[in-house]
Amino acid sequence: MAEALRRVTTGIGRGLRLRCPRCGRAPLYRGWFTMNEVCAVCDLEFERAQGYWVGAIYVNYAVTATLALAGYFLLWARTGLSTSVQLAIWIPFLLIFPLWFFRYSRSVWLALELFFNPDP
Repeated sequence: MAEALRRVTTGIGRGLRLRCPRCGRAPLYRGWFTMNEVCAVCDLEFERAQGYWVGAIYVNYAVTATLALAGYFLLWARTGLSTSVQLAIWIPFLLIFPLWFFRYSRSVWLALELFFNPDP
């Protein structure tokens, strides 16, 4: 169990640094939205099948929704801001954050998939 936990945390840590989750040495991206097809060091294939990144969309949505809902209720409880002011804060967040988090959600999804399916 400890070994499995170490593997998943290592893979996610490498993913959050936008490095290959298997070796941790090669970058995952060559541009803001352009992902390399395979790892230059260990030859891990990043895109495994058509529709593979649907899971990354779920990761992105879950993180975005959790942050926005937690932030809304935290501001509502601490400051008493009205709903219209809250919408003025959170709508831009909901538009910008998923674009920024795009690369990280793909990297985390790849790390999780590598943990559950180490030999593609």
